[in-house]
Amino acid sequence: MVSVKVRDGESVEEAIRRFKRECERNGIMQEIKKREFYKSPSVLKKEKLAEAKRKIRRKMMKDNNWSR
Repeated sequence: MVSVKVRDGESVEEAIRRFKRECERNGIMQEIKKREFYKSPSVLKKEKLAEAKRKIRRKMMKDNNWSR
């Protein structure tokens, strides 16, 4: 859980900006976007498989570029 205490002499707007930065740093906004819509287990499985394929492809491309 993210919490931000307002410092002495700090405006509310500055505290809100600090809070937003902390939320970004902790990945809360990404999690909210991820959970915004329901995805069936089959869709999640397909996305996970596609991500794994992308990672393998990137690794292969990186390895091939370094060997030259």
